[in-house]
Amino acid sequence: MSIQPFVDGKNADAKFVLRAHRGEGMVLLAMDWKGGRPPDDFVGFGITYKEPGGANWLNVTNRLSFGPPPPFPERKPSMDAPIQKFRWVHFPFNADLVGKFTYRVTPRFMKSDETLRSGAAQNVQLELRRETVPGELNVAFTRGFIASQAFVDRWLSGGPINTLLPPNADVALDFVPTHPNAAEALAWMGFEANAEILRVLDLAIADPTANVDVVAFDLANPAVVRRLEALGTRLRIVIDDSKDHKGPERAEGIAEQRLASTAGRSHVVRQHMGSLQHNKTIVVHGPNLNMVLCGSTNFSWRGSYVQNNHVVVLYGAGAVKPFLEAFEGYFRAKGPVAFRSSDSTLWHTIAGSTDVAVTFSPHRPETEVLAEVAADIESATSSVLYSLAFLYQTTGAIRNTITSLTEADEVLVAGISDKAVGGIEVQGPARNRAPVSPAVLGANAPAPFSQEPAGGGGVRMHHKFVVTDFDTPQARVYLGSFNFSGPADKNNGENLLLIRDRKVATAFAVEAIRIIDHYEFRLKQVSEPVEALSLKKAPVGIGDATWFAEHYHDPHRVADRQLFAGTRT
Repeated sequence: MSIQPFVDGKNADAKFVLRAHRGEGMVLLAMDWKGGRPPDDFVGFGITYKEPGGANWLNVTNRLSFGPPPPFPERKPSMDAPIQKFRWVHFPFNADLVGKFTYRVTPRFMKSDETLRSGAAQNVQLELRRETVPGELNVAFTRGFIASQAFVDRWLSGGPINTLLPPNADVALDFVPTHPNAAEALAWMGFEANAEILRVLDLAIADPTANVDVVAFDLANPAVVRRLEALGTRLRIVIDDSKDHKGPERAEGIAEQRLASTAGRSHVVRQHMGSLQHNKTIVVHGPNLNMVLCGSTNFSWRGSYVQNNHVVVLYGAGAVKPFLEAFEGYFRAKGPVAFRSSDSTLWHTIAGSTDVAVTFSPHRPETEVLAEVAADIESATSSVLYSLAFLYQTTGAIRNTITSLTEADEVLVAGISDKAVGGIEVQGPARNRAPVSPAVLGANAPAPFSQEPAGGGGVRMHHKFVVTDFDTPQARVYLGSFNFSGPADKNNGENLLLIRDRKVATAFAVEAIRIIDHYEFRLKQVSEPVEALSLKKAPVGIGDATWFAEHYHDPHRVADRQLFAGTRT
């Protein structure tokens, strides 16, 4: 059965529309009122859901309530503390269950005595099983939410962050977590992306006929290195040796020596192309098993457990071919000049029902892609959603295009970029003209958010993807290790994928929105009085505003509401 990118509620008696967008282990519920504004006594949506085959309705909860003001009480069911948004991203328990999840969204209204009543609900059913396109490809994300109350609630009571993560990369390969629930916590933090990395390597280890070729920028995850060692001479690997990875005391230097002992000295190469060897790829090939893993996730503690990252797993000999040819170019050329002359710098289409193409850097002038990608993004007619590490430290075609599209106001533009732990650029869907930067988080936030850990130095938003027109048949997404910069195009070892598929584009669109929403709320914590972080009651006097007024007055919020609910004309 084909997985659908979205499903719509069918209850004609309900006063609102509901569209559920399928994410990876998550769902984006989008609502819009039929025939104009809701009545003033509308105070939000209650959300419940059932697991596949389940008999009981489970509550989607809300940390905000109608009172008291923060510090917040325990989570309440959203039927009692309604969601005051027109869209909501939810991570269901057991998202990998086979079958359809059922979501029920119920409008809630506040009576004059401040009790709540319900209106007619909308139901939707959708599958959230792991494989995005079964048999062809799977998209997977890290959780990337250690800066969250969910992380604090679940794991920090068992021990501080240094019981889960090493203090720095140089001790990463020897670090052993001492947190009493380390296995569960790390699985939660790494989410599906880290599980996919380990699964691909475990499958290769189990098949003695499979060979594995790896290109690694960071190589500081002991679980990955142990698996690479287990492959013995079936492994060949290229490890970056740029400035931050030089020296035998670095994790990459230690991993090099360990893998040279198990795979053979000739099977381990250190190089950095013109600047960085920035790929993070695993190519498994043999008579029985052919698969490729790529994306933005470095093989490190931070890559899997702190940052927002993605991986894509592609299946089949057709997927392996261009990645294997690129690996041979990196492995044998050991430098940028020879690689630039190779056919790997061209776009290569991967056979299958999903439209996938890949190219590898460093490019020669006639095969550079930045201007081409910028022109494609500029042609968007509906929306541009992005999560781009280092966007605001990079000049050039992509940043210029995103800036001009945002200012032109003809398509909905929303995205996020990370400068450093102390600063995040958020360009929310409802704030096309007002990005918030920089944000001061961590200890400067009010309680209880000041308890949230930053996870050490470095960026948190490490994705490199741009989604255009996700809600149309022309949906497409650019993704990979490629930082959408001149050095990525001309100097570094990189991969860049273009996938024209609505299911894949929707998965990345949901990922972009859930990160944007998360950090917009974090920015609100430090820009507004803490008392403002509570639910708004129905107005009782003339001039009192409803919680949803801005969603009907601000043209950007109107566009956001209609885009995701599918009511935009």
